Amino acid sequence: MEVLYRSTRGNEKSVPASKAILEGLASDGGLFVPQALPSFDKTLDEFAQMDYRQTAYEVMKLLLTDFTEEELRYCIDKAYDGKFDTEAIAPLAEVKNAWYLELFHGPTCAFKDYALQLMPKLLVEAKKNLSRTEKTLILVATSGDTGKAALDGYHDIPGVEIAVFY
Repeated sequence: MEVLYRSTRGNEKSVPASKAILEGLASDGGLFVPQALPSFDKTLDEFAQMDYRQTAYEVMKLLLTDFTEEELRYCIDKAYDGKFDTEAIAPLAEVKNAWYLELFHGPTCAFKDYALQLMPKLLVEAKKNLSRTEKTLILVATSGDTGKAALDGYHDIPGVEIAVFY
């Protein structure tokens, strides 16, 4: 099943994931969201046995249907490599009979690293999928750790520049 993305404002035609990633925001100012959410083809027990990279692939293959398996696995492997300080990427920790997902193991210790290490790789693949070669400028406005995470994620990404306003 092909998953297409539409604007939350509903004023645009639906687009594939590559175009939604490349555009960032819909031209009507809305956010891109899937027209429909696919059903998982794995059970929660099966997901619980997977590592972070495997889980990321299983979820993304259902949502980014215009990316090949090779493209997705490449992006995931490059995003979640040795930059994280634990092989688990996002480990669970038990404290006093409660479980916590630790989202501070990325290169800038911000939870945003989990998306901002992956999105630049997906952006490069989306540009290839759409035969786009122009330079892309990412603009970020922040008062916190988003800027550092974005700068780190987009560092040395070919054809992409980033400007952060603090």
